[in-house]
Amino acid sequence: MQYYKDVKIGKSDVTSTPLGLGTNAVGGYNLFPNLNDDTGVEVVKTALDNGIKLLDTAYVYGLGHSEELIGKAIKDYDRSKFVIATKGAHDFSSGHEVINNDPAFLTKQVDESLKRLGTDYIDIYYIHFPDDKTPKAEAVGALQKLREQGKIRAIGVSNFSLDQIKEANADGYVDIVEDQYSLLHQDDMAEMMPYLKENNISFVPYFPLASGLLTGKYDKTATFPKDDIRSSMDDFKEPRFSKALEAIDKVRGIASNHNATVSQVILAWYMKNPDISVVIPGAKKVDQVLVNSRAMEIPLPDKEYQAIDDAFSYFKVAKK
Repeated sequence: MQYYKDVKIGKSDVTSTPLGLGTNAVGGYNLFPNLNDDTGVEVVKTALDNGIKLLDTAYVYGLGHSEELIGKAIKDYDRSKFVIATKGAHDFSSGHEVINNDPAFLTKQVDESLKRLGTDYIDIYYIHFPDDKTPKAEAVGALQKLREQGKIRAIGVSNFSLDQIKEANADGYVDIVEDQYSLLHQDDMAEMMPYLKENNISFVPYFPLASGLLTGKYDKTATFPKDDIRSSMDDFKEPRFSKALEAIDKVRGIASNHNATVSQVILAWYMKNPDISVVIPGAKKVDQVLVNSRAMEIPLPDKEYQAIDDAFSYFKVAKK
């Protein structure tokens, strides 16, 4: 039984469960080694079969391959029952990667994403990253034209600074912002959140489980080889690593109260957080989707919500 109510995305008529699926490991062969396409398709189907309504993808996840696999996975599902969010901005037409927010390029990206996904419309379309030359209101204006044509239903921006969000939202067209945020990375949102609330803009955090650290699977003995990205991440270095483990230990008792895992309770915290619309943990395996989906069934009382919030107070201000 889903405990958390569906949420409305910004000023649009798009609604979703507060738990989605991040799909960078579905077809994202340029991001992860040894991915299996059939497994990726099953991950998407498992999410839809277990009540998860939002699928979050992007062109750069496998240079369109993630979108293609999602298109394959959704063929037998009622399109009106779930939400697809995708993103564009990466331009490889010159032979190397360039971030491009030009209106004509974004329009072309949307049309190509529609074909790969095998759908008539995209529920949420994000400008994935800002470029350094295109006026942001012009870029969003191109997406607004596509919305008027019925090709997209809601407009988003991702990895934009607050000033860039304000510029993008000059005409009030922005519905949703996606950016890095977790219990370990809270400082950047303190300035941004009041503006989002005032302008009825939803917020979606990515990397909510902090590369697995917030799942509770690590302890002080954990080490990582030099070719593992975690070996160079600040979260896995001192003093942040020990501080994170201390906070996670405080969550274990709450998880035990619900016969749940640490990650499930952390996801429930995000879903209860009034500043967050949809949390989108990724998954490489079907079992991970099943575990994550149960988080929607965990009622987190105010006292436990606050206890988790307090446990991670060290991370509420910028610390390296």
